[in-house]
Amino acid sequence: MTKLYNQSSERDKRRSLRNNMPPAEKLLWAKLRSRQVEECKFRRQYSVGPFVVDFYGPALKLVIEVDGDSHIGEDAQTYDADRQVFLQSKGMRVVRFTNQQVYQDLDGVVEAIALLIHDLRSPPLPRGD
Repeated sequence: MTKLYNQSSERDKRRSLRNNMPPAEKLLWAKLRSRQVEECKFRRQYSVGPFVVDFYGPALKLVIEVDGDSHIGEDAQTYDADRQVFLQSKGMRVVRFTNQQVYQDLDGVVEAIALLIHDLRSPPLPRGD
């Protein structure tokens, strides 16, 4: 069985990304770390298969991505789409925010994450068949 999470082959990449986080990711990490949002544990620069995600909440299988200028362009959008399909195929929920959203409305981004965490923790309503 192949290991899916934090493969040792991605260790140097994860470390480099953690040590060189873009400013928008640093701002969001300051709000997500230490269970500050809905008591949810997040990890930063966590690898899932061949991909490293910005933030990952393992209890909810929640991936949070902060998209900067490197996500602009047709090749980057194709890569992101393929990556999202892979993550979703592993049962993960992926939510994306732009750098601008983080810079201009950090509290709103954190509130959106908190609402999503709450929704993911809530049991589904019974269907009225």
